[in-house]
Amino acid sequence: MSAQAAPSAGEYISHHLTHLQNKPMSGVIDFSVYNIDSIFWSVFLGVIGSLLLWKAARKATSGVPGRFQAAVEILVEMVDNQAKGIVHNAQSRKLVAPLALAVFVWIFLMNSMDFLPVDLFHGIFAVTGLDQNIHYFRVVPTADLSTTLGMSTSVLLICLFYNIKIKGFGGWFHELTTAPFGGHPILWPINFAFQMIEFMAKTVSHGMRLFGNMYAGELVFMLIALMGGTAAMSLSGVLLPLGHIIAGSVWAIFHIMIVALQAFIFMMLTLVYIGQAHDAH
Repeated sequence: MSAQAAPSAGEYISHHLTHLQNKPMSGVIDFSVYNIDSIFWSVFLGVIGSLLLWKAARKATSGVPGRFQAAVEILVEMVDNQAKGIVHNAQSRKLVAPLALAVFVWIFLMNSMDFLPVDLFHGIFAVTGLDQNIHYFRVVPTADLSTTLGMSTSVLLICLFYNIKIKGFGGWFHELTTAPFGGHPILWPINFAFQMIEFMAKTVSHGMRLFGNMYAGELVFMLIALMGGTAAMSLSGVLLPLGHIIAGSVWAIFHIMIVALQAFIFMMLTLVYIGQAHDAH
């Protein structure tokens, strides 16, 4: 941060939780405002993930695989087995399985940005003078609700596509009006309302689950960073710096599991929802 006076804990956290945006928001909901940092890192890491998978496929050999190829093969086999167990349409799996793999790798990379030091880019901006123009910058796209809800909405659109493709528009409309309470005409509006609520609940919870976990993880790293800052300014702080190192290390190790687990959960729910789109009620 470029301010001369040291910020309070609240100001520090608020600053680090503010996105780099194209313009100030004019209201609570303003669709003309977008988060430049989330878009940049999402696209950048998506390209990196694609290049890694492309490199693994390009250099794959039939002999003894190297460590990188072996790791990718284990990941591909894991995703393929999960897809086979959930999506029983072999033709659909030709698209769904690679999609699930891409989702896992992409979210894993975006979640992993949380391991970067909290003040890394703000320090770089201060040294290079970019802090005069870039005051806010967040590096964890999945800690941005617009990113996770955008991804879950994309999954919803894919589910709608497969609902129509597998069942036909007439068959899907029949399902919307007859499930779960039966096909009596009086129940059609109730069934339809329940189906819409189900689609909405799945989409919102799908995105909110990933966002909530990554947002909380990012916040904990900021609190640990504040502990380190307090230790640095303390004359008698002997235990506090030690506590900062221990807390940061323990949370980083624990966070490795969270990063991988949240990517896996999002991928599995994607497969489950697409699999449900193939099932008839």
